[in-house]
Amino acid sequence: MARKKKQSVYNITIDAYAAEGKSIAHLEDGKVLFVENSIPGDVVNARIVKQKKNWAEGKVTELVKASPDRINAFCPHFGVCGGCKWQMLPYEFQLRYKQQQVMDQLERIGHIALPEMQPIIGSPHQRYYRNKLEFTFCTSRYLTNEEIQQANGEKIETEPALGFHAPGMFDKVVPIYTCYLQSEPTNILLNALRQYTEAHNLEYYNYRAQAGWLRNVIIRVARTGEVLINLVIHHEDKQAREGLLNHLLENIPGITTLHYTINPKMNDSIHDLEVHTYFGKGYIEETLEDFRFKISPKSFFQTNTYQAEALYKATREFAGLTGNEVLYDLYCGTGSIGIFCSKGAKKVIGIEVVEDAVKDAYENAGLNNLAHCKFYAGDVAVICTDEFFAEHGRPDVIITDPPRAGMHEKLVQQILKIAAPKVVYVSCNPATQARDLQLLDVSYKVTRLQPVDMFPHTHHIENIALLELR
Repeated sequence: MARKKKQSVYNITIDAYAAEGKSIAHLEDGKVLFVENSIPGDVVNARIVKQKKNWAEGKVTELVKASPDRINAFCPHFGVCGGCKWQMLPYEFQLRYKQQQVMDQLERIGHIALPEMQPIIGSPHQRYYRNKLEFTFCTSRYLTNEEIQQANGEKIETEPALGFHAPGMFDKVVPIYTCYLQSEPTNILLNALRQYTEAHNLEYYNYRAQAGWLRNVIIRVARTGEVLINLVIHHEDKQAREGLLNHLLENIPGITTLHYTINPKMNDSIHDLEVHTYFGKGYIEETLEDFRFKISPKSFFQTNTYQAEALYKATREFAGLTGNEVLYDLYCGTGSIGIFCSKGAKKVIGIEVVEDAVKDAYENAGLNNLAHCKFYAGDVAVICTDEFFAEHGRPDVIITDPPRAGMHEKLVQQILKIAAPKVVYVSCNPATQARDLQLLDVSYKVTRLQPVDMFPHTHHIENIALLELR
């Protein structure tokens, strides 16, 4: 059966920002068209890629006329690597649209009474703000549409690449030569790896064939000046591995800890694998205010350290601790929020499903001499029982920081049953936060809202909601 030809539309004006990095235009019949890689005021040609009854999705094929608000992107990889999609939008506009996104989703999904939202907290650093990046070695370099068109049907030889996975492609990588997300020695390291591996014919990984040697490199750069590198390889090759690791130590300034991990699996996750320390103490340290945190290769830590501080300050302010409260930190990870708030609490109880994170949380509490912080491994929706609260104390304040999927409904019901005077809900997904706030609305009133921008030039946004018992 012949494939249906996709419709194209021409000279469409982008009217407004929607959410999740998409903007809105309207077709001649009034139907809403969602498009990416455009901003309000642009005039574009687009190809319709999805048709529904009341809306459609399109991809921009040509920018006919640029919006007066559009600026030049600063990164040479913009529009290809898939990251930092809003570089063409001035930062003050990004903040405006992100705040709008939070309020729109809370109102549209939550359908509850809301207070006036406090102005969004912007990031003081819009470049070099990440403390962790992961790059991929791949046998297949991503080819742009321009390259394919210029080839005019002739076969293009496959080339290896070190960089980021191309959007939506597991087996193609966009080569990255300069990245503005993380400070040095990141770019120095990338180019040293590329030069050495090419000179020594070291095999990159083929994600279709599930074969090859070099898979990933994970780089963490702390404000303390410490640098952690973890090289992930498919199988052991001691001579090649030691040659490469020694080359990095001799040529990359500032490495304080160097690891390698052998990953023979079909996926890139390393949470269940042994990490081998080749050089250094095995971890780096980071600070938030005067608190110290140990970051090991598999630790979770907020990737924008400066904004993590701002996020946690706002969370602590919302909690309103006086020194007499029992504070529960749900989905506590490595304990960073609970520890950050610990000076104002009588007791901190953290709960986290990942056992390794709980071990890190205890170590972090020990680093900061916090004997009144306790952490427990388990699913928060299961572990938060009446018996648990009877043993450890009922919470006066609950801080919950769930993953993008939001809180499990069992936990929502348990929070309603506990009836703590305050709940501070930290969310990385306003849509699921809105759903949960609606469920909590039977007993709680939202009294404060504070969006925080953790990731400049992306559509991602964090939001803090203070809920007080009715």
